[in-house]
Amino acid sequence: MLHRLFSPGWPVLWLLAGYPLWWALGLGRFAFVVFAVPMAVGLVRRHRSGGLRLPPGFGLWALFLLWCTAGLTLIGATLPGTLPGSGGPVGALARLAGYLALTVLLLYIGNLSRRELSDLAVARALGWLCLATVAGGWLGLAAPRFEFTSPVELLLPAGLAADPYVQDLIHPAAAQVMEVLGYDSARPKAPWEYTNTWGNMLSLLLVWLVAGWMPTREPAGAATGAARRSRADVVRAWIAGGAIAMAAAPVVYSLNRAVWAGLVLSLGFVLVQLLRRGRSAAVAAVSAAACAALLAVLLSPLTDVVRERLDNPHSDGGRAATSLAAVEAANASPVLGWGTTRDMAGSSQSIAIGSSPECPDCGNHTIGNNGQFWLLLVANGWVGTALFLAFFAQALWRYRHETSVPGSAALLSILLLFWYMFFYVALAAPLAVTMIAVALLWRRAAEARGAGAVPGGTG
Repeated sequence: MLHRLFSPGWPVLWLLAGYPLWWALGLGRFAFVVFAVPMAVGLVRRHRSGGLRLPPGFGLWALFLLWCTAGLTLIGATLPGTLPGSGGPVGALARLAGYLALTVLLLYIGNLSRRELSDLAVARALGWLCLATVAGGWLGLAAPRFEFTSPVELLLPAGLAADPYVQDLIHPAAAQVMEVLGYDSARPKAPWEYTNTWGNMLSLLLVWLVAGWMPTREPAGAATGAARRSRADVVRAWIAGGAIAMAAAPVVYSLNRAVWAGLVLSLGFVLVQLLRRGRSAAVAAVSAAACAALLAVLLSPLTDVVRERLDNPHSDGGRAATSLAAVEAANASPVLGWGTTRDMAGSSQSIAIGSSPECPDCGNHTIGNNGQFWLLLVANGWVGTALFLAFFAQALWRYRHETSVPGSAALLSILLLFWYMFFYVALAAPLAVTMIAVALLWRRAAEARGAGAVPGGTG
């Protein structure tokens, strides 16, 4: 039993499948750093045995990490138009630790063979996390005020635990109740820190739920064993199908317009990949299912929510102002950026209009918290942003011929980074999914070359 629990790749499976538990303990955001420790130990052992490999294009990512480190020297500098002292070292160091932890995750999975940690095992763990996200979405709708004090929160000093930012990370809650539509509405977020992260993660994980829980072929093995696995596959497929249908309501009530568009983009990508594989019947089936789902939404009260959201832009003005400020920050320091985020002085209307007890959202918005792209601009400048994006762009180009089920899921995970980076910060969980995708594509290609095969042809 212990051997199965601590089989090769156990830190990855424990991290992903156990994430709801880590969230409940107050460790959610920090779980990636915690589990990077045993992964790093495993990498050190492989390095000592001469078996450590690096992915193609890793030099770009290594340079990005170097840029992040060098940018720490500018944390104390004052960016014009921002509040002096608003760029503290804590956030910058936390982000650097997150990037390093996800680097370890990338190298750890990429250095494990598919025999040690199969693509299917990773896909199923991500699929399980998707189920937990859907369940968390319904918890947010059914009990929006549900929250509790986590063990980590109890152990921290009261002053630190009461900090609003720290509270978001360590205090489990079902939803964010916000006045987006002109009245209080519950936007689900469990088991993640924010409703934007919830929507981003659900969009990323849905394709892995399909890849891991809806197998496309009968597993090999003895007749009785195959029959047992076939029955299990049917159960998993029904669970996955039910979860996808159940996800509709919390997705709509999350009010995340970028996620709505991202799901449409994901559907288009899936159809293209099916056409590339010559699966015309599957294209027709998926298209019919998508049309049926759209019709069901149009005939339901969810349509009214969508219409209300489109009629209430809510955060568009603040997002536009902070995005412009991020570009101006990068222009002022194009090479290294400013090391971390800054708070705007005043608001987009006037430098004299800032946050107050009567209007906490009136101004002093944080530059870089409205999307990974804008975060990179202010924290790492144009050069650091280019290094970050170039690493993932080269992976997309290098593995673009993949048409297998896990390969397609991985490609989509990377593609969605380039969509969501304008709306949501990717660190840590969304970027972790992207790093896992790069690792799976990298080792599939490496093993295919070693076997003299063409990558992308098998599931």
